[in-house]
Amino acid sequence: MKGNCEQAFRFYEQHLGGKITMMMTHGQMPGSTNVPPEWRNVILHARISIGGAELMGADVPPDRFKPMRSAYLSLTVNSIDEAKRIYALLSEGGEIFMPMQETFFAFRFAMLRDKFGTSWMILHERPGSQKV
Repeated sequence: MKGNCEQAFRFYEQHLGGKITMMMTHGQMPGSTNVPPEWRNVILHARISIGGAELMGADVPPDRFKPMRSAYLSLTVNSIDEAKRIYALLSEGGEIFMPMQETFFAFRFAMLRDKFGTSWMILHERPGSQKV
């Protein structure tokens, strides 16, 4: 992430029901005496459990950061109200690719990139839409 990994993970934990299971700065790693002062509080490794998945993240230098492009985190929810709530939270300050709407496969579906640069698909599926 572009220097906001901790902020993003704390946001996801608070608003999406995630649980941060690991967060370490460069200054906390073994042998950190050689870490430059401006990197001491930068996230080296973070892990969050959310929606049945484990996500990992870290801060990268701003000149190397690129938002997610062709990959999305898919978050399946159990109600239209929950889909709308999460859509409102994640779309604020972000970029909407497909507004929240009803589709043939979902009561509600949306695609967006949040203010942290993470791309999401929010899905409240119709029963029986998961064909094998």
